[in-house]
Amino acid sequence: MGSTGDQPIVMAGPVPFVDVVVDNAGGAAVANKADPGGVLPQEEEYESIVSSLPSNPKLQLLCYQGKWLLESWVPGIIAIQRPGGGFAPRRGDVVLASLPKCGTTWLKALAFATMARRAHPPPPPAAGDDDERRQRHHPLLRLNPHDCVPSMEKLFAAGLGSKIMDALPSPRLMATHVHHSLLPASITDNPHCKIIYICRDPKDMIVSLWHFVRRRLPEIPFLELFESACEGRCLSSPIWDHILGYWNASKTRPETVLFLRYEELLHDPADSVRKLARFVGQPFSPEEEEAGVVEDIVRLCSFERMKNLEVNRAAGLSPVLQQNAYTNGSFFRKGGTGDWANHMTPEMAERLDAIVEEKLRGSGLSFRS
Repeated sequence: MGSTGDQPIVMAGPVPFVDVVVDNAGGAAVANKADPGGVLPQEEEYESIVSSLPSNPKLQLLCYQGKWLLESWVPGIIAIQRPGGGFAPRRGDVVLASLPKCGTTWLKALAFATMARRAHPPPPPAAGDDDERRQRHHPLLRLNPHDCVPSMEKLFAAGLGSKIMDALPSPRLMATHVHHSLLPASITDNPHCKIIYICRDPKDMIVSLWHFVRRRLPEIPFLELFESACEGRCLSSPIWDHILGYWNASKTRPETVLFLRYEELLHDPADSVRKLARFVGQPFSPEEEEAGVVEDIVRLCSFERMKNLEVNRAAGLSPVLQQNAYTNGSFFRKGGTGDWANHMTPEMAERLDAIVEEKLRGSGLSFRS
């Protein structure tokens, strides 16, 4: 049992959202119908707004409220923002936020395993018969992390956001790639809704994004994406604006916004997991520490283990991703740092660093080594 404010939170969640289905009568059952396919309802509802926005057809981006976003996200973002009809937070909700390709998949896994550890204990390294059973049935060993933690933009674009989210038990765990300024006040000004943000060296982020985008646009040259990023016109750009929004929020409201860095998570994942657990009001007990639960979570969610799981191999398609250009294996490439040096000249790296540092000047945040 945890608590936020003056009311207790019943620790029923989080649960994998793809295990929740909302039927036509609005009831919940165990199954999945989260991706209806075809034209999404919100796309039709907001067609006049979407059609009037500046666009980058090649990268399939739209500029909405000054931010460059994947065009399929925009109807969902509009729906989330809609007063009285968008997202309705509950006491204890946790939102994971990030730029794309900044450790989102890993953060989803770690946050889910941490918050759901009482219902789904992480399997220990030496598994007996009972542990083998738990191992087979742990959600992160049968599902991609993106099937456990929903993307708010995708669900709301499909017209299923409120239904699916309402069916999930508290505390709910969800994710977004949108800028802090695009989130509704019901999230950003809510003392009972917490945000965990993860950022990454922009150089590595752009390289990882290029490899990811090439699965959909194989002919796109790296230089084109790099130039778009420097101009503030690539996916979720301006990049510096995205990072700075959450950084400033974490300084203004540290009790509701936790700012993590991918490189620090790589260096000491156990420390970051403990920090995450304390932040969401579920600190590890002395008994859990002695039993090695933190290390079990880190091991369960390690890059190599997740990458080699059958469900996350390249041939696999999760229920959520079936209609995308991306397979489960798309989310597990290298998982390290410094790959930018294999794609950028020193001059390119210096240019991007200088742009980012100038935009972050005075904030107290830096990516210079």
